[in-house]
Amino acid sequence: MKKPAILLITPPLTQLNTPYPATAYLTGFLGKQGYIVHQADFGIELVLKMFCRSGLTRIFDEAATANGKISANNKRILRLRPYYLETIEPVIRFLQNKDTTLAQQICYNGFLPEGSRFDQLADLEYAFGNMGITDRARHLATLYLEDLADLIKETVCPYFGFSRYAEKLALSATSFDPLENALQETPNLVDQMLLELLAKKLTEVKPDLIGFSVPFPGNLYGALRLAQFAKAHNPEIKTLMGGGYPNTELRSLNEPRLFNYIDFVTLDDGEGPWLKILEYWQNLCAAEQLQRTFMRQNGEVVYQNGCTDANILHTEVGTPDYSDLPLTEYLSVIEVTNPMHRLWSDGRWNKLTVAHGCYWKRCSFCDITLDYISRYETAPATLLVDRIQAIVAQTGQTGFHFVDEAAPPLALRDLAIELLRRNVKITWWGNIRFEKTFTPDICRLLAASGCIAVSGGLEVASDRLLAKMEKGVTIAQVARVTEGFTNAGIMVHAYLMYGFPTQTVQETIDSLEVVRQLFESNVIQSGFWHRFSMTAHSPVGKNPEKYGVVKVGPPAGNFADNDLWHDDPQGADHELFAQGLSKSIYNYMHGIGLEEPLQFWFDTKVPRPSLPRHLIAQAINAPAKPDNEKRNLRVFWLGNAPDLEEITVTKKGKNISRAVLTFYEKSEDFQIKTNPAIGNWLQQTLTQLHHDYETKLLLKDLEASFPAEAGMPFSQFLISPEWLLLREKGLLLF
Repeated sequence: MKKPAILLITPPLTQLNTPYPATAYLTGFLGKQGYIVHQADFGIELVLKMFCRSGLTRIFDEAATANGKISANNKRILRLRPYYLETIEPVIRFLQNKDTTLAQQICYNGFLPEGSRFDQLADLEYAFGNMGITDRARHLATLYLEDLADLIKETVCPYFGFSRYAEKLALSATSFDPLENALQETPNLVDQMLLELLAKKLTEVKPDLIGFSVPFPGNLYGALRLAQFAKAHNPEIKTLMGGGYPNTELRSLNEPRLFNYIDFVTLDDGEGPWLKILEYWQNLCAAEQLQRTFMRQNGEVVYQNGCTDANILHTEVGTPDYSDLPLTEYLSVIEVTNPMHRLWSDGRWNKLTVAHGCYWKRCSFCDITLDYISRYETAPATLLVDRIQAIVAQTGQTGFHFVDEAAPPLALRDLAIELLRRNVKITWWGNIRFEKTFTPDICRLLAASGCIAVSGGLEVASDRLLAKMEKGVTIAQVARVTEGFTNAGIMVHAYLMYGFPTQTVQETIDSLEVVRQLFESNVIQSGFWHRFSMTAHSPVGKNPEKYGVVKVGPPAGNFADNDLWHDDPQGADHELFAQGLSKSIYNYMHGIGLEEPLQFWFDTKVPRPSLPRHLIAQAINAPAKPDNEKRNLRVFWLGNAPDLEEITVTKKGKNISRAVLTFYEKSEDFQIKTNPAIGNWLQQTLTQLHHDYETKLLLKDLEASFPAEAGMPFSQFLISPEWLLLREKGLLLF
């Protein structure tokens, strides 16, 4: 029997700058099983169809006929139609890095028509200086697109947004009614453009099965609209849906109407369920043998999980395959000028996971009961670098975003060593916990391997609440870890949370004071406040009484079940702080307002912080453990093998032999002068460390080989100027 033709689709919209990795992972895995798989990112394809001269002409024509009141800003944009039509294609090419010479015109020649988004311009001289013309232009071009998005949302498609599409319909959607009603409406112009993309793809691929990856609520409506069209034009096509949204929201699914559009809804990792569904399609197994799959039988929703096959291991998932995706067509946009914050929207990042699941899996606010977090598996560094090299060879791109819930520090250490051993040059960033395992030396190692940024959860910035949420970190620890990353040249983004159960007004203000001090000390460069949300699969959601809150809704339904409404009788009125927290951190990210009293950011009266003003500085300046107490740590040398020259110097009429070690490094050369015994020992040791990444040489091994004729004990050498200079230049202990 012939194998089916498979089409995997990421529905709109996730990111403009890079593809979401789910379809690439599935394409790589199913390709290894011998299936022919095509994939499409309808997010970027839809945006490119809309934001070209012909697409924008259709949008302006539709907007001109819009009923109801139109804002003054959008009336202005409509009047500037000719200017938008003549600039849209050059701007898109510029954002695709295909015509960077346009930057000068965008910055200085009044090239772009300007709407209300330009009223919010930050200080561009501060953000980009005199020479950052391309980045400045990219930021202005982003505002230009956002002006057009505002017009589209008001006049053409109320669902539209660059990073989500009809998200409101899927948020906390215990009932399927809003989605069903929207799907029965005549497709709006943006829907029509999306369906035109699918019609073309159906003709080209002629798929038997279409899989929709739905990572977020803002992808669900697009997936269902596409599935509806596919079913209407070819009822024989089988449609599948998986991804982050069903994994978290649809675990108790009991809505038959969803299966008018989707034949199979899979949970957790998709590789195993896909293999069983493909067998089922080929009549090789019964429905009861499917894996983690919802389907409709006799009008009822049935959960099939009779499969006895083991989960596909992280080591067996394979390498993501980016074929079919238009990698040169993505847009590098700059929404926020902060250098760390822009990484989410600027640049083409290959997305990869270091490990499956979370090694910590204790945080009480997190969905730690779900498979994608609870099942922790690692892969050897050699395999990860094999995958990295394969992706670079395919895509031509050396930027990587590791999208783990929290990448394990020891796995990152081993990955960094393997990258250095193979001399694989990449640029990477990822999500971490602010673990004490991330010592300053580990941070320097990661930086040497190409790490430029990390993001991690500081959350409530209160030691009482951090303990209550079982975060496993303290404020002092976060301060020291973030300083280690910053000193290594790695930018730090902090995820922040307010409104955790029992959080008081004083604790909220104290949390903001901690954040202010972290910015003031320049140990974090970016951050974002999230309002605490109680979810059904977290410890708080499963046992709210333990955390001092009361579940009050939503009413039970037969569709989504994740976000829970709750009362917090012991806590503050958390809604009062949303605007002030958001405003303060936006300014802190741009170096503004750090000296202002915290009351400055709030319209209502708030208490003064109760924390010392130098809390973070004191934590950063706490003395570190001396090297003499690190005898069981590995010694690692980031520098080159030194040249050794023995010279004779005369002091007080005596000839004295000296060893001169010269290190030729990328930025500057340096020398160490010592006695011949230590000089020869250092030259041999550092040459070995430079060439041999396999042998784990411990500090106590160095002590054992330290020459007896050195003229000093090893403990004294560990505080000598020569040793301290080597530590500064790249001799690491971890």
